[in-house]
Amino acid sequence: MASLRRVKVLLVLNLIAVAGFVLFLAKCRPITAKSGDSFHDIHPRAEVANLTAHGISSIQDAVLKRLSLLEDIVYRQLNGLSKSLGLIEGYGGRGKGGLPATLSPEEEEKAKGPHEKYGYNSYLSEKISLDRSIPDYRPTKCKELKYSKDLPQISIIFIFVNEALSVILRSVHSAVNHTPAHLLKEIILVDDNSDEEELKAPLEEYVNKRYPGLVKVVRNQKREGLIRARIEGWKAATGQITGFFDAHVEFTAGWAEPVLSRIQENRRRVILPSIDNIKQDNFEVQRYENSAHGYSWELWCMYISPPKDWWDAGDPSLPIR
Repeated sequence: MASLRRVKVLLVLNLIAVAGFVLFLAKCRPITAKSGDSFHDIHPRAEVANLTAHGISSIQDAVLKRLSLLEDIVYRQLNGLSKSLGLIEGYGGRGKGGLPATLSPEEEEKAKGPHEKYGYNSYLSEKISLDRSIPDYRPTKCKELKYSKDLPQISIIFIFVNEALSVILRSVHSAVNHTPAHLLKEIILVDDNSDEEELKAPLEEYVNKRYPGLVKVVRNQKREGLIRARIEGWKAATGQITGFFDAHVEFTAGWAEPVLSRIQENRRRVILPSIDNIKQDNFEVQRYENSAHGYSWELWCMYISPPKDWWDAGDPSLPIR
């Protein structure tokens, strides 16, 4: 994650500073000469040699202990952010690996209200980690493809209105976890005038502390609708490429490179990644077979079977027009 990389950099700088300070104190500690001694009788090299023989290991131990303490503090602070919202971080827990998550009979009763409100089991979502692992369904050939290192950066834009907080944050965590840091310019959350309190200060405080400088929140002062909300996100974006997503998604490894590569080849392209399904009742990740996406005349999204020439090519890594 970009934020964790920043934390690691800070830890390394802290380590260097602590080590330098300790060594400075060790080398520059006051030396008291006994009465009658001259400074010519004191041998600095002997002192340093003595320090090297007996003191370095203890200094290293102190520095390592200090670093370990700092790591614990950082982890507790970051993890504490989600805990204060009643949410969970880490790669394990319920729904790990994209498997169905379950609730106890008592929890099932509590989940009924939120499920009706959001159209998915938001109560269960709060029990699933924001970082849960999900399966990589890419064809083998897709995993073997190599991409240029100088791909353009992308601004990821999520549009939401009264979405469950846990689902929004899982989308953000997933984007950060599975997008190479040098390709992710920013994440923009566009709130189309939600009235849920948890989507106001709690959301902003969390992303500002968890992903400082990486996640921006744009708020519409009135309900604008999906397309105008997307335009507001596009206005705020600074990346070379913009990607628009629902705020209830999870990214898989390797999603960004093929998208950015094909747009780099031809800036007029509009790319839609292969989309699998997250079941609304248990958050199981369900693989969809190879298909293109299109629209009916009523503008409903539909899945289209690839044309014969695509199947005849025998290469599942090829794009589908």
